[in-house]
Amino acid sequence: MALGWKARRRLAILVLVVGLPVYVIVAVNVVALLDRPPLLVELLVYVVLGLVWALPFRRIFLGVGREDPAQDKSVDE
Repeated sequence: MALGWKARRRLAILVLVVGLPVYVIVAVNVVALLDRPPLLVELLVYVVLGLVWALPFRRIFLGVGREDPAQDKSVDE
C-alpha cells in the first residue's frame, strides 16, 4: 500500500525529529568506540553512517517539499 502525500509528509517529519537525533547519538558512540581515530577515518565513519541512515528513507522524502499533487489547482486570475 502506497502512502499518501500527507502521510509521507508526517512520517518524514517524524523521521527527522526522532531519527536524526538517534543517528547523531549512535554515530558519536561508534566513533567513541574507535578511540578517536584520525580525522579522515572519523569523517569516513560519519559519512558512511549518514548514508546508511538516510538511504532507507529516501522514498519518504521524495516530493515532500512540494505542494500536494492531489490538491485542486484553482487559478485565481
